[in-house]
Formats: sequence, C-alpha cells, structure tokens
Amino acid sequence: MERPLIEKIKEQTEEHNLNNVTRTKAYLDFNLRYPEIKWAFLGHMVSRNGGWNMTDLQGEFLTRLLSPKERNSFFHFLERGNWLIFQDVYPQFLLYEESLKRNQPLFHLLSYLNISTFMETIWNHFWRNQDTYILCIALVINEQSYLEKRVIQHPVYQKEVLNKFEFFLQDLLSFNNILFPYANGKLAGQTLHQFESLHERIMLGKRLYSVLFDNKDFLRQVVDWAKSHPHSGSRKDYWPHIFNNVKEGLPGFTYPIRLKSCQLRKGARRFYSPRLEHAWKNVSQPEAEKGDWFKDYRVVEYLVDDHEQIDGEIKNEYCKTLERLEVAALAKKTFNFFE
Repeated sequence: MERPLIEKIKEQTEEHNLNNVTRTKAYLDFNLRYPEIKWAFLGHMVSRNGGWNMTDLQGEFLTRLLSPKERNSFFHFLERGNWLIFQDVYPQFLLYEESLKRNQPLFHLLSYLNISTFMETIWNHFWRNQDTYILCIALVINEQSYLEKRVIQHPVYQKEVLNKFEFFLQDLLSFNNILFPYANGKLAGQTLHQFESLHERIMLGKRLYSVLFDNKDFLRQVVDWAKSHPHSGSRKDYWPHIFNNVKEGLPGFTYPIRLKSCQLRKGARRFYSPRLEHAWKNVSQPEAEKGDWFKDYRVVEYLVDDHEQIDGEIKNEYCKTLERLEVAALAKKTFNFFE
C-alpha cells in the first residue's frame, strides 16, 4: 500500500540530488516551508560551504597548489559526502511532509528507505513533543555517523585525500572554516580542527546550531541573505568585492600580493572563484552502502543542550586563511618559474 509513496520519495530525492547547487536549494526550499525543521536550514548553509570548497579546487589558488589528479580526488571526496547526506536526509523530510498531509506519523517507513533506526525513534519523539533542538542535533549525529564508514574511513578516501592532504585540510584551506554570510558582507561561523574525528564533527554541528539559532535577529539576517543570494558555488555570492566568477586580467601574469586585511589593494584584480556549473560536471554516484551505523546508545548524550554561548566571530581567522593561501600560491608559482 505504501510502495508508491516510497517510490515517489526516492524519485523526488534523486531529482534534487544532481549536484551541490540543486541539493543546497532543496534544503532551503524545504526549510522555508517547514521552519521547525531547523536542520534543513543548517544543512543549507553547511552545503553552501561544501560547494565553495568544491569550486575552490578550480579557483585562483588551488589550481596552483594541487595537481589536476589531486584536485579531482578531492572533489570526488567532497561530492560523495554531499550526495550521501542528501540521499539519507531528504527522504526523511519528504516523509515528514507526507505525515503532516495525512495527519499521522509514517516514520515506520524510514527503514524501507534505509534510514537508521535511531532516526525512526527521534522522528516519532518529535511528532509527539515538537522538540526542535533534539531533532536537529539528532540529524547532525545521524548524518555525521552515516558518513563515518562510507567516506571518512573509506580506504580510497583515506589514501587519496585525508592522509595526503592533512596539511591542506587543517592549516591552509578554508575547508575547515564554516561561514554564515549575512547583511552587507558580514560573516559568522565556526572552525573545525579535526575533520577526521566524528566527535569533533558532531560538536561542530552543535556549535553551529548555537551560532545560527540562539539569536533570532541574527537568524533572520542569515535567512534573508540566503533567500536573496541563490547559491551558485562561487564565493562571489558573499564577497563580490574580493571574488569574481570570471577571470580578470592577463593569464599567467605574475601578481604581487593583492590581499591585505580582507581588502584588495588599490587596482588589484579580484580572485577567481567559478560557479559550480563551470567548475565540475555532474557525477553519477554508485548506490549508497547499506547498513545501520547505530550500534552504541551512548550517542544520545550528544542530545543534551549544553547551553553554551558561542561567539560566531570568524572573519579574522578566515582572512588569515585567504592570506596564507595567496602567499602559498604565489610562492609555488615563483618556485616553479625557477625550476
């Protein structure tokens, strides 16, 4: 009897799971319909950052610092994670939507969509209690745990990305800065220092929740920004005074240091940050690996609200990251010139 519904959910999920831009838009559209599903907006903002990381690989700096093969491996790592999360979480959202239409919970169907039993319990709890915090943090736990074996611990990604690029991931890339742009080019966010640690990724999710949702006025400004700046994958979306999605100036022209304190020097051209559609083609993904991650009941301890006040200041740290990237790219170019 419910088979047509399950097939419809799978089709709708696949339709929106084409690339980072379509996923990111689907999260926002869903949150605007159902603001009580806070993870949909948190997921939207984090997915924007995922898209920026993808296009960075074809942008101004990393094309100088990494080989085409390395950049390709890095992209497939990011894309697989982004794709996996969407195909796990979006069916949950669509089942919630259908439950509202029928005025009855349908979460017993989650198992037919290969969703963890952990989330079936959580969704039923949410249906009865409307605890938006517990639902959001449970989804953070679920998605990060879901990725753990399928991406983070996957031997191919361990070898080709995580072991190889540890220095880039931790020290150089803006990969570890999660940015929330809002009014007039302002930024808030958090930094992740140990990407390979499941615990650290879950704790980052809790801190991001606090930054985004603890202050209603700030949340309104971020939502307004997101609605008025459709995600393209280019960092021009939030800082058009620094980035452009077309290349400016002469190709191969050696440049002096252009950036100082997050401002371009007078007359300096902007940094190239392409749109996703111009950076990468859509990827056909193999089916998600089966299996339920939920084996240890102690993960429920993460659901406790720590009531920690989080300062979302990130601009200075992000500016330093950009400056380090520019210097590294310039040094590499100069070094290659003398080889």
